[in-house]
Amino acid sequence: MTAPTSADEILAETRRYENDVTMRPAGEGDLRAIIALLVDDPLGKTRERLEDPLPRSYVDAYRAMAVQGGNVYLVAERAETVIGCVQVTFIAGISREGMTRANIEGVRIASTARGLGLGKIMMRDAIDRAREAGCGLVQLTTDARRIDAQKFYTALGFQASHVGMKLDLK
Repeated sequence: MTAPTSADEILAETRRYENDVTMRPAGEGDLRAIIALLVDDPLGKTRERLEDPLPRSYVDAYRAMAVQGGNVYLVAERAETVIGCVQVTFIAGISREGMTRANIEGVRIASTARGLGLGKIMMRDAIDRAREAGCGLVQLTTDARRIDAQKFYTALGFQASHVGMKLDLK
């Protein structure tokens, strides 16, 4: 087996971890499970819609990510059940001497799987993939109200080095 040579190949790999956890790229068939994870969160409940059928906007967004390349949702599975997700995007840039960076978003763990170390596995997986793809840094934002998440990311070595700002266009 040869080592992956491109960022998209690195993101496409399925990887196995302790506690029978598998990290793999999400397929379109995983959208319902991902949206369920996003809704299984106090902030996500107000921003997402878990309906049957799912709103078309989720399918359109998934397909746009696939076409873009370097942008994927990874899902964590145990016993063929999705129990976590994280979006990883590789961003080429000119600053920092042309450094590529990885952006991590949408980190969610099923309420039934919290406290089992899954967050560390998911973040280690995302960071490892970024390193293998040649990224020079990994960045993320977390809502200012997520104090526990901020503590978790700090414990992983992330530093609160910037002030994030958003402008809602809707």
